[in-house]
Amino acid sequence: MIDLLSAEIAEITGGRLTSTASADHQVRGVTTDSRECNEGWLFVAKPGEASDGHHFVQAAMDRGALLALAERETTAPDGSVHPAVIVPDAVIAMGQIAAAIVARLKERNGLRVVGITGSAGKTTTKDLLAELLATAGPTVAPVGSYNGEVGVPLTVFRATEDTRFLVVEMGATGVGHINYLTDLVHPEVGVVLGVGSAHAGEFGGVENIAIAKGEMVESLPADGLAVLNLDDPLVAAMALRTIAPVLNFGVQRNADATAVGVWARDAEVDANGHPVFTLVLRDGSQFPVRSGLIGRHHITNILAAAAVAEYLGVEGAQIAATLQGLGPASRWRMERTERADGVSIINDAYNANPDSMRAALVTLAELGLPNESGVARRTWAVLGEMLELGSDSIHEHDLLGRAAVRMNIKKLLVVGRGAKAAYNSAVLEGSWGDEAYFAEDADAAAEILNDNLLPGDIVLFKSSNGSGLRHLGDQIAETNNGVRTAKEGSAQ
Repeated sequence: MIDLLSAEIAEITGGRLTSTASADHQVRGVTTDSRECNEGWLFVAKPGEASDGHHFVQAAMDRGALLALAERETTAPDGSVHPAVIVPDAVIAMGQIAAAIVARLKERNGLRVVGITGSAGKTTTKDLLAELLATAGPTVAPVGSYNGEVGVPLTVFRATEDTRFLVVEMGATGVGHINYLTDLVHPEVGVVLGVGSAHAGEFGGVENIAIAKGEMVESLPADGLAVLNLDDPLVAAMALRTIAPVLNFGVQRNADATAVGVWARDAEVDANGHPVFTLVLRDGSQFPVRSGLIGRHHITNILAAAAVAEYLGVEGAQIAATLQGLGPASRWRMERTERADGVSIINDAYNANPDSMRAALVTLAELGLPNESGVARRTWAVLGEMLELGSDSIHEHDLLGRAAVRMNIKKLLVVGRGAKAAYNSAVLEGSWGDEAYFAEDADAAAEILNDNLLPGDIVLFKSSNGSGLRHLGDQIAETNNGVRTAKEGSAQ
């Protein structure tokens, strides 16, 4: 983080310094977690649904914080007021500080800012892009899936005077959310990966999702760049909503790819599910790529990252070399673990929506196909609830169960009442007996798996984050001393 004085923070946020706060205190870092505080840091006393950050100001001070950003005064055990900047809304104040930092770094050092949004693939794409841009200069990107009104500022706070590229992941659960985030960092490059049905219940329909995601390109300056997925018609249509030049990317589907700036030719997946294709950049140069991610749907994310990297000055040969074998930097995204007994675990249970569920099932089905020796692997789909689907939830889970049967997934295990429609539809579709199972909770699911998994089985865990199947996936993977293959995986 660039150093800021207490007085500067008060000025930026319009806040008030408490009587115990020195105006010339120099802040060297920011956190919302008192356990992460270091000497000279600012602790943001953010009110939360489960706990109030104001209750942890003293803990932060004990760990070295010199200042709090708070909505009310708090006191130490001796009755003295904690040094703080008092503001009406701590989260909004975080955003104001982040905006000021980005503005300064752009003015002083020519910081380049990239914003990434989409219903799926944001984390994979930002991880890939961070690796690519790091070959050209110091790069800051979100940790995990920091992509909201708190996560974006926390990402910005990690930038320093040396940072050349800032990659920002932007999520939304309603119209106007991405506008708020783009107003903080003012991206020069905006990427839209896709418009799916994630959060459809909260948005009020896919059309509103498209409106919200399109706020990314509406924010771009005339000398910026909109990077759009031509394979998604709703994204392609966003070209009419920006004053910035447009660079398309996509998978070649016919001989006429003239409208595509960056594309994949001869796209396939190998026996381990890794995308293999020829990367064609906008200057016409071509490079073979074999990714370390799992699933052909990640070609979209790879192309988006390559398109931005090329625009920002990374040479094509360097892009291709960096992408070779490159897997995920974030956990629970098609994370593969090989158990000692020959069972393969793929844990993709960090996030889920109907589109990403189907993509994961396609990948599982492909991994179960006979190999060169004619040996097929038995496939298990362990599926939990897709959250935030609103009134479409039962219908989408019903479709999910039918899709698993039609893709010839050998075993289906549905976990939790919220997902039971997937089990019911699978049975109606013809999957019964020991082909389809329902478990009320993770403990019951673990018992079923421990009793029935055989050497050679390949097991996919997939659910929304709040459904918690990622922890079940870890539990099953660690059985028989499973070894995670760090270079293999994917992300939402």
